Amino acid sequence: MKINETGRVNGISSYQRNIENREHAVDKKKRQVDQVSISAEAKGLLEVQNQVTSPERLSRIAELKESVSTGTYHVDAKQIAEKMLPYFKSIVESGDTK
Repeated sequence: MKINETGRVNGISSYQRNIENREHAVDKKKRQVDQVSISAEAKGLLEVQNQVTSPERLSRIAELKESVSTGTYHVDAKQIAEKMLPYFKSIVESGDTK
């Protein structure tokens, strides 16, 4: 007995493999789950943002705005000079006196 065209059987099985591969890929996509990860930096920024909008800070800002608008806000020149002194010292030491 002589068998002709043996490649036809392989053609059918490769077709079947393609179908199985597609089904496997679809199943794999169904199993994928979306994930969200928040970095430590983003969490830190969120914390700072919550601190900025805290009720204590907002009330302090309101008090300062009111005292500035009424003219009762007092600026201590000595404290300002003490805070600015390190900045000007660093400029003089670096020689960058533009």
